[in-house]
Amino acid sequence: MAGTRLDKDTTKPSRTEPGDGPADTTDPAERATTVRPSPGDEALKVGTVNGVKPLPAAPAVEQGEARTETYDAVRPDGSTVTVTRNVETGESTVK
Repeated sequence: MAGTRLDKDTTKPSRTEPGDGPADTTDPAERATTVRPSPGDEALKVGTVNGVKPLPAAPAVEQGEARTETYDAVRPDGSTVTVTRNVETGESTVK
């Protein structure tokens, strides 16, 4: 197996790489939802069953202008500066 991905079968134990949990995924784009498992014979024998299913991929989000906030701040020396902070990234600039 190349990485852990969510498993659609809720009658069997989850297939995971060593060290990963049953609801883990190594695919950053993969989304999951919890479901009511229906354990089959194999899951009852092992003692675990898959309780998540993958969701369809999230719709693409259009990137518009960055959301920013701008405010004045006073430096320790008493001078006033303008701070602009990107709300998405947290990056700030001082002028």
